[in-house]
Amino acid sequence: MFNIPLLIVILYIFALFGISFYASKRAKGTEGFLLAGRQMTTPLIAVLITGLAIGGASTIGVAEQAYNVGLAAGWYNVAWGAGAICMGILAAAKYRSMNITTVPEMFEKFYDVKGRVICVLSQITIQLVITSLQYLAGGAILASLLPSVFTLQSGIITSAIVFIGITFVGGMWSAGISNILNVVLIYLGIAAATIATLINQGGIAQIAVKLPQEVPYFHWVGGLGWIAIASWFAVMMTQTMSLQGTVQISLSAKDAKTARNGFVIGGLLMLPIGFLAALMGIAAKGMYPDMSATLALPQMIMSLPPVLAGITLAALWAADVSTAGSLLLGSATLFSQDIYKRFLRPGSDEKHLMWVTKFSVIALGALTFILALTVSGILKTIMIGLSLTTAFTIVFLFTVFAPGLARRNSAFYTNLVGIAVIVLWQFIPAVRVFPHVIYLEWIACLVTFLLVPIFDRQPIRLGNKEDSLISQVAK
Repeated sequence: MFNIPLLIVILYIFALFGISFYASKRAKGTEGFLLAGRQMTTPLIAVLITGLAIGGASTIGVAEQAYNVGLAAGWYNVAWGAGAICMGILAAAKYRSMNITTVPEMFEKFYDVKGRVICVLSQITIQLVITSLQYLAGGAILASLLPSVFTLQSGIITSAIVFIGITFVGGMWSAGISNILNVVLIYLGIAAATIATLINQGGIAQIAVKLPQEVPYFHWVGGLGWIAIASWFAVMMTQTMSLQGTVQISLSAKDAKTARNGFVIGGLLMLPIGFLAALMGIAAKGMYPDMSATLALPQMIMSLPPVLAGITLAALWAADVSTAGSLLLGSATLFSQDIYKRFLRPGSDEKHLMWVTKFSVIALGALTFILALTVSGILKTIMIGLSLTTAFTIVFLFTVFAPGLARRNSAFYTNLVGIAVIVLWQFIPAVRVFPHVIYLEWIACLVTFLLVPIFDRQPIRLGNKEDSLISQVAK
């Protein structure tokens, strides 16, 4: 029998590369490749941040968690949306007004070189780990839904080739334009699959009868509780304001207003998808109550009509494509701008730097592929890694809104403490006095930033140019 789902995935891959080659014609020069020439419109910013947010954790991860805890799992995407809206209101326009390329560049502009170094090392580590998790999720999707075609390893390899290839060819323009397709496909596929599954099972009432009564599957909060959900909000509202992948999207906007509006609209777009994915997970529990969530969800999807199953498969995989591309580009930007150009070869011309950036996409993509073969625990790993962005967010907020409290060493020591908290949390259980590491990160980093002025009297760099910049972005 002809494999219709596989055909749909192949057509989707060809469409992605076609878009990337088209986008490459617009990606002229390093700034064109990394930041789309700072010409992204509001709709493109909106689909970029939506695509970055809706990855494997936001679709497959949410559905698998909902298999065990119910509708409450959908709050993960609402937390992401709240983070994007928060970024749009507080930070996106201000980042765009700074006219920088990376978050570490901002650290050196206002603080010092060691602040930039510790920031870039932390940022690139976070992004590489999360990118590798997207490869893992992509491979798992292909292997679970097309087991006769893909193993987990071949699925990861296929995912890596596509993720790296489209990023290498078109850069930020490729990410922006392809995410129009990705976001439409994600919503169409997941919504259609959810509706079809609910109808096939006789509606929510019939599904509810088959579910274990001890778990409040259709309660908005009960399956997890507000403490766990609040942790998601804390992490997402922190990381969206300082992770290079999200900041780079705001830097690609044609102006500050576009950056702000794009993030707010993107955040609103994210809100419903988590609950749709959660309903898929609940339906899988009703249909296959004795299976593991990992096996039940693919089984349910592939029981749908072939065309719908193929669209859903492509939609779930598209979620990983959209996330991995933006993160991989962000990592390449960090290497080329904050390591190579700043320290290894400061006098690089535009053409040379462009090739270094493209080579970085391949090299870092290969590294993340290797990581993907070794990491596990997707959602938990992402949430812990993103907590490290607390230090970046605190430094940014003080730089913009309260520069008088900032000192030259504030960025370095705040980041150093942020790293120490993560390490201690992982290896010394006694420090886990809060329900999530994000709360300890905020307390420790905030206290550190406010204590630095006790021993450091040197203010941050505020020459004439920077002075006017601070005045501009703080308005």
